[in-house]
Amino acid sequence: MNPDSNTMGVRVAPDVKLGRDVKMFAFVNLYGCEIGDETKIGTFVEIQKGASIGARCKISSHTFICEGVTIEDEVFIGHGVTFVNDRHPRATADGGALQTEADWECQRTFVRKGASIGSGVTLLGGVTVGEKALVGAGSVVTRDVPAGATVAGNPARVLSKK
Repeated sequence: MNPDSNTMGVRVAPDVKLGRDVKMFAFVNLYGCEIGDETKIGTFVEIQKGASIGARCKISSHTFICEGVTIEDEVFIGHGVTFVNDRHPRATADGGALQTEADWECQRTFVRKGASIGSGVTLLGGVTVGEKALVGAGSVVTRDVPAGATVAGNPARVLSKK
């Protein structure tokens, strides 16, 4: 962790693998995840167990990265981005007991190298955002985004391809 970071309120569990020169700001919560070298994590970010963030990424404030998300190197994540890993969430299992990890299947999401995700985007589980793709602010990503494409809308649709 960079000693210049404002670490007030930062909660990093002992099982987190931090790369070198990671910068974190106030009210960050990390547990069971991996963070690559020189990545910057803004205020009010939570990264859950089983998530992986590459090197030289920027994760902006108020972002939620759940279990099952892999973000490769040099990815930009805007403010207030939400990743979802369950397309059929329920509080209880059949019979009414609270669900446990055994009652659902984590859907994996991949954000490939150099992609950019705009502020306010929601990404449903099971999608891949291709290398150097751009997802416009406020979009809802419900299916894969091709490499180099620009997508926007709800649901996100391809606007252009490189």
